[in-house]
Amino acid sequence: MSTPPVALITGASRGIGAATARELARRGYALVLAARSAGPLADLAGELGRRGAPALPIAADLCSAAEVGRLAAATLGVFGRVDVLIHNAGIGGAGPVARMDGAAATATLATNLIAPIELTRLLLPHMLARGSGAIIFISSVAGSLGIPGSSVYSASKFGLRGFAESLRREVARRGVGVTIISPGFIRTALTADLRLPMPGPALVARAVARAIEHPRREVFVPSYYRPLVWAAQALPWLADLALQRQRRR
Repeated sequence: MSTPPVALITGASRGIGAATARELARRGYALVLAARSAGPLADLAGELGRRGAPALPIAADLCSAAEVGRLAAATLGVFGRVDVLIHNAGIGGAGPVARMDGAAATATLATNLIAPIELTRLLLPHMLARGSGAIIFISSVAGSLGIPGSSVYSASKFGLRGFAESLRREVARRGVGVTIISPGFIRTALTADLRLPMPGPALVARAVARAIEHPRREVFVPSYYRPLVWAAQALPWLADLALQRQRRR
């Protein structure tokens, strides 16, 4: 009997991470679920286990390099491999820079950018040695457009996109796929205060599953964000006006 492929998902206790865990469990994956919240993580692992999907919950604060190292070591210690690495953990915008607490800025960069780099550094050699694997970066439309009021968050996501793009070229033709998933407004805890029509996180989870099987450079979710980003980059003055108007509202 063949062993199931192993997927490690950070930020797995809720939102996009939890939806992705359920989607991959349905597709036959064994799962390593990482997040800071031990209780919800254990509940999700129990739910997936009852469905027949092996699920290992590991509570870890990815702001800490030591915790990132412990996560990688524990995963390899139990499963011996990681076939799919999904960088989903993230901290949202913490307000305008002039009013931002220094610790909040540091935590945003550590979680959104430094942790994915370090976890990739620790696990990528095993993928390259096997000649197979997939790495998925959950970025954001804010990683393509500077969003006022979320400057540090945007900076972290711009950096994540740069790392992912460079990594994809580094491992080209070595059996490891690298894809950036850039959601727009998705119905999660991060957008709970917004009164907008938004799709649920399951839409992103399905995009992740497709990207594992068929890697692409970048996938915008929903897809209508791609032409909007292109237009904003081609006509930055128009993006300035639109974002300023939205901010005044």
